[in-house]
Amino acid sequence: MKRPFLLVVLFCLLPASSSLLAAPAAAKPNILLIVADDLGYNDVGFQGGRDIPTPHLDKLAASGVRCTSGYVSYPVCSPSRAGFITGRYQQRFGHEFNPRWNLESKIDGLPLSQSTMGDALRGAGYTTGVIGKWHLGAHPQFHPNRRGFDEFYGFLGGGHRYLPGSHVDVEVGAGKKMETHADAEHASPMLRNTVEEPEPPELTTKLGEEAAASVTRHARDAKPWFLYLAFNAPHTPLQARTDMLAKFAHIADERRRTYAAMVATVDEAVGRVLGALDATGQRERTLVFFFSDNGGPMTKRNANASHNGILRGQKGDIFEGGIRVPFVVSWPGRLPAGRSYAEPVIALDVLPTALAAVGVKRDPKLPPLDGVNLLPFLTGETKTPPHARLFWRMDDGAAFAVREGKWKWFRTYENAPQLYDLVADPSEKNDLVAKHPEVAARLAASVAEWNRGLVAPVWFNNPFGGFINLPGPGKTAVP
Repeated sequence: MKRPFLLVVLFCLLPASSSLLAAPAAAKPNILLIVADDLGYNDVGFQGGRDIPTPHLDKLAASGVRCTSGYVSYPVCSPSRAGFITGRYQQRFGHEFNPRWNLESKIDGLPLSQSTMGDALRGAGYTTGVIGKWHLGAHPQFHPNRRGFDEFYGFLGGGHRYLPGSHVDVEVGAGKKMETHADAEHASPMLRNTVEEPEPPELTTKLGEEAAASVTRHARDAKPWFLYLAFNAPHTPLQARTDMLAKFAHIADERRRTYAAMVATVDEAVGRVLGALDATGQRERTLVFFFSDNGGPMTKRNANASHNGILRGQKGDIFEGGIRVPFVVSWPGRLPAGRSYAEPVIALDVLPTALAAVGVKRDPKLPPLDGVNLLPFLTGETKTPPHARLFWRMDDGAAFAVREGKWKWFRTYENAPQLYDLVADPSEKNDLVAKHPEVAARLAASVAEWNRGLVAPVWFNNPFGGFINLPGPGKTAVP
C-alpha cells in the first residue's frame, strides 16, 4: 500500500515564475542530462579504459564532442550538483559541503534563494523531471517537485543501496570516537513524487527503465522535455546484479569486479535511454550531456575500486583526479560527431548551454551565471577558450585552485602553493612555482579576487567521516 512520505508531505506544486523569452515550441530541443556518481576518469572506453566495456557510452561519445578537459565545480557529490543545477559556483550561496541526512533540517539543502535548471526550463515551457539521486536536501521544502521539476522518481539522499533488504553500514567520528551504525540514508524510501514505492530488484537498472519510459511517454507531447538522470552508481555500496558480476568473473579483485559490474550496468541503462530516443525519433532533437559528479574515490573512505588513469588524486581532492571527469556533449546534426575538444569546460556550462539551445534569455532579475554557452566553441565557430579561468574552493577555504589555459595553481590545506603546466604535465608531477613565480603570483591574486565574491558555508559536514580542521563559520580562509 502506498503511503505518503514523512507521514504528511502535502504541498502545492507552484509553477516557477519566469520572464524567459521563449522561441517557438517546435524549435526547442529536448535536454537530457546524465550524471554518473564517483566514476573513475579512466573507467569508460572512450577515456581509454579497457577492462570495463561501455559500448553505449562510447557510442554517445562518438556521436558528439568529448571534452578532454571537462571539470566539475567541486570534488564531492552535493556541492558539485548544486553548481551545475544552478549554473553558479555553489560557494556563492554557501553550499560547500554535503548536506547531513536530516529530514527535519531546513538548512541542509540547496538554498531556496537559488533558481534551478528545472525552474528555468519549466518556465520556458518544458516538462521537467528528475530520476535518481537528488542529494540537495531531504526536508520537504527542498523536494524536486518544489525546485522546478514536474516529475520525480528516486531518493532524496546522497546514496542508496542497490539491492533491496541489503544492509549498509557507515562509520562516523574519528579515532576512539569512531562508531559504526546502519545507514538510514541508504535505506531511505524510493519516491514517485512524494509517494513511497517499493524498492526495485536492482536500482541502476530501474533508473534506466524509468528514464526510457519517460522519454517514450513524452515523445508525442506538444511540450519539449528536460530530464535529469542522476545515477548513484558506481558510488558505494558495491552491489551489483548476479548476471553482471558473472560477466566480470575474470577480474580477480572482488571490489574491482563489483565496481566493473556497476559501471557496466550504468552503461546498459544509458543504452536503454538512448534506444528509447532512437525508437521514438527524438535523437536528433535532443541535446545530451554526460559526465561524472566528481572523480573516482580510489583509496579514501567510500572507495569504490575506481581508476583515475594518469590523473593525480581522487574524489575529495582539488588535484585533477578529483575535479576532472569524463565529459560528453552530443547533439546530432548540430554538434560535430567524434570530435575531441581540449579547452577547459565545466559542468556549470550545462545550464547556459541548454538555455542557448532552447532560445531563451535568463531572467535579468536573477544572479548572473558562472557558466557559458558551449555551443559555438564545440562547433568551432568560436576559436577562443570558453573560460579565461576556472576556480575551485574547498572546505571553506582550506584549499583553492585555479586553471588558466595550460596553467593550474593550487594551495591545499597547510601546504605551500604549487603550479603545474597541465598540457605538458597532466599528472601534476613537476611543480613550477620556482620557475614561474610571476605566473603563480598572478593566479594567486585572481583566486583572492574570486574568493571575495563568495560566502561562508551555510553548514559544515565532512563527507568522508571524522572531523574537519576548518577556519570556522564566518571566517572563510583566503589563499
